[in-house]
Amino acid sequence: MQLRFVCPLFRPAALFSAAVAATVISASLLHRRGILSPPNPDPAMTRSFILWLHGLGDSGPANEPIRTFFTTPEFRNSKWSFPSAPYSPVACNYGAVMPSWFNIHEIPIGVASPKDEEGVFKAVKNVHAIIEKEVNAGTSPENIFLCGFSQGGALTLASVLLYPKTLGGGAIFSGWVPFNTTIEEKVSLEARKTPILWSHGIDDRTVLFEAGQAGPPFLEKIGMQCEFKAYPDLGHSISTEELQSLVSWIGARLQSSVNKTD
Repeated sequence: MQLRFVCPLFRPAALFSAAVAATVISASLLHRRGILSPPNPDPAMTRSFILWLHGLGDSGPANEPIRTFFTTPEFRNSKWSFPSAPYSPVACNYGAVMPSWFNIHEIPIGVASPKDEEGVFKAVKNVHAIIEKEVNAGTSPENIFLCGFSQGGALTLASVLLYPKTLGGGAIFSGWVPFNTTIEEKVSLEARKTPILWSHGIDDRTVLFEAGQAGPPFLEKIGMQCEFKAYPDLGHSISTEELQSLVSWIGARLQSSVNKTD
């Protein structure tokens, strides 16, 4: 579930092999927050915050090149955060210790795969702490966007659903629904207003396409809006096309937010 910046595609490393655990990444990189402030902020523009959650075995700093796609004017006041997951033993890799937001029991991940709900809820608290820090710094929740790939996509979904306020949006790439039980009663009315963009490669053999397809019906039952995009010939990766779509999707919502305040 690692992403590596290889123009024009972000693609994962070898699928969940023990070799992932041997990837050499410095501890200082893995545990720093990866906060990137806008270089030339415009005080007249609305400030926004984009939080990116990486996949299993990866790190936040390794995903920072993603922000280079966001060059249009509406992102001039966008602050980014690329946090890194803590090291934990992962069951699908025979207990190997690697950066992981929560435990994953099997690969490939399908609709019926077992879920680590307790681990997910714990990770959500950490994500919410990052959001709250930004809200306290003056950013409106409606201008905060959560995005994530694979395991980070599943955590993005959980974090959006369990946050008590309406966020700008949640973007899920090659993710899945990380719950075994219903959480509908835990989703606030405000959280249900947060729009979701869900993108998944049809040829994904790590998080099966069926796992992604299960997302929109799950969200519709809760009463949430979800735009689902399927990408033919795309495996467990993020394409340039997906990222360009994300730029437009977030940009339109930022522009809408600006118009509300005018």
